[in-house]
Amino acid sequence: MSHDTAWALATIQALDHPIDGFVRLRLHVPGWTSHRAGQHVVVRLRAADGYTAQRSYSTASMPGDPLVELMVERLPDGEVSGFLHDEARVGDTVEVRGPIGRWFTWDGSQRAIAFAGGSGAVPVVSMLRHAVAEGLQERLRVVVVAKTLDVLPYADELRAAGAFVALTRENLGSRVAATPYPDEVAPLLDDVEAAYVCGSVGFVGYATRLLREQAVPESVMRVEQFGVTA
Repeated sequence: MSHDTAWALATIQALDHPIDGFVRLRLHVPGWTSHRAGQHVVVRLRAADGYTAQRSYSTASMPGDPLVELMVERLPDGEVSGFLHDEARVGDTVEVRGPIGRWFTWDGSQRAIAFAGGSGAVPVVSMLRHAVAEGLQERLRVVVVAKTLDVLPYADELRAAGAFVALTRENLGSRVAATPYPDEVAPLLDDVEAAYVCGSVGFVGYATRLLREQAVPESVMRVEQFGVTA
C-alpha cells in the first residue's frame, strides 16, 4: 500500500487455530505491496447498524509476502479478537489499515537482539523470517519467553530458526523452568546495535530491566508493549 492512512477491504484467504487461544489469518489486502518486519495493521469490524470496533495487530508475514499474516490471541471480552476466533470464515472481509510503524522495525542493517514474551513473539517472527530469507541470521538474535511451549505462537518455527526459548512453567529439554538468566542472555548481546522488546506491560518492564543490567543502553532499545496500559 502506498500509505498507512487508507482503509482497504481485506479478504480472509486462510484461517486456522494452530494453538489453543489463537487464530491465524492470511489476508489479501488490495494495493498491498510490502511492509517492514515489525510493523502492524489495524483491523476494523463494522456491524450492520454502523457500529465499529478496531484493534491493532502485528504482522507475522515477512516483507515481500503477498498476503498479510496475523496471529490473534483471543482476549476476554475482546470484540475484535472474539469475532475473528468464533465467527470469521475464509472468504469473509474485514477492513484493514496499514502497514503502520517505523520505530519498531528491523531491515537487517543492524545487529540486533529481539526479546519477546508470549504473543509478543509475532512481530519477531516477521523479523526472523526476513533474516532467514535474506541470509541475515547472524545479525538477529532472538529470545522468547512463554509459560509453556503449547501456548507460544510459532514455537516450532522459532526453535528451528535458532531462537532461545525460555519456559517459566515447564522444563524444556535439560533447561529447568525459569525466566532467562543473565548468563544466558549476555553472550547474545555482543556488538548489538538495537534491542527490540515486545510483550505485555509486565514483560516489557522485566526485559528492559534485564537489558539495562547487562549494560545495554536505553538509546538502542525499541519497545512495543500491549495490554490495558499500553
